[in-house]
Amino acid sequence: MQEEYLIEKMVKGKTEKEKEIEFMQTIIETKKLLKLAISNFEYAEDELIDYYIYQIKAHKSKLDYLIKIAKYKGYCA
Repeated sequence: MQEEYLIEKMVKGKTEKEKEIEFMQTIIETKKLLKLAISNFEYAEDELIDYYIYQIKAHKSKLDYLIKIAKYKGYCA
């Protein structure tokens, strides 16, 4: 319930263009985090291997979802 309020509060009063820009910035940031997780995985040892695998999977899932939404809303081709 509180999450919905926070999301609504962040979006309220913004133009469609501002929402689109923020959405695309989120995609760019998620791509950066994915790239960083992959880079860290390459040098990980022991228990950190599982940690970075989890991060990579999480960021890929988030990125796939964001791109799907972006296409649906017409933000990208």
